[in-house]
This record gives sequence, C-alpha cells and structure tokens, in this order.
Amino acid sequence: MQPEKYTLDEKDLSILRLLQKDAKLSVRDISTRINLSPTPTHERIKRMEKSGIIKEYTTVLDRKKVNKGMMVICMIALKAHNKKMATKFIEEVCKLKEVVEFYNISGDFDFMLKILAPNMDEFHEFFVNKLSEIEGIGQTKSIFVMNSIKESTQII
Repeated sequence: MQPEKYTLDEKDLSILRLLQKDAKLSVRDISTRINLSPTPTHERIKRMEKSGIIKEYTTVLDRKKVNKGMMVICMIALKAHNKKMATKFIEEVCKLKEVVEFYNISGDFDFMLKILAPNMDEFHEFFVNKLSEIEGIGQTKSIFVMNSIKESTQII
C-alpha cells in the first residue's frame, strides 16, 4: 500500500521544524507555537505520519559519550557491476551494526559508508574481519574524520 500523497503548507512546515528540534514536544506545545488548536495540529501530525513524511521519532546520541568516538567514511568500489553482486553486497553491509549510514554513489566508487567505532583497534578489527570479508569488494578508501564541524538531522 502506497502512503497517501500530502502537500505541505506553512503550518505543516512549522510543525516539522519544531519536531526536528524536539520530537518530545506535546501536541499542545506545538499548537501553541504555531497558533493552531490542538485537534487540527494532531490531525496534521497524524496525516504526515501516515503519508510517510514523518518516518520515525528517534533520539540523537552524543557518539563520543557512548564509546563510538571514531568516525570513518569508507568508499567502496565493487569488482563487477551486476545486480546480483550489488544486491548481495547491500544485504551484507546492512547487517553490520558499525555502519550507521550507507549510500549508493556515483564516481570512482560505488558505495559510501559511515562507520562508527570506539577506536582505531576496533575499526581495524571491523574492517579486517567483517567488511573486507564481504564478497565482491574491489577497492576501498577509508577517510578518518578528525572533527565534526556540523552534524544535523534537520532537513527543513
């Protein structure tokens, strides 16, 4: 079943901005801030959830405080470009808990992974014993993030 189509207006955008900053806001708090009563505010939120605009509510953690201080961007090119190999590679990478973001990209590499690890030793262990064991990898390039300048989950 396809999510229903929904056109966003300025009130919806205001709701989304508020929820992106603090998903724990109550409907009453949101309705007060956007000058709309609670019932239509609640209905708008439910419509945006049903249509798939709001995918989920989550908690953003400080990765360093939960022992995931090392961030690595890993670029991967496959040995061959066929649907079977790509599908298998994607399935295997999606199982790796260390990979927190995973993109199919264009250019010299086919995929980009954002990997979190406690330290260099743990990343090395992950790379050698998990990632490089996935069939079909032709070339890799790892970029070690020295400092995060901007990280955001807010897209509106």
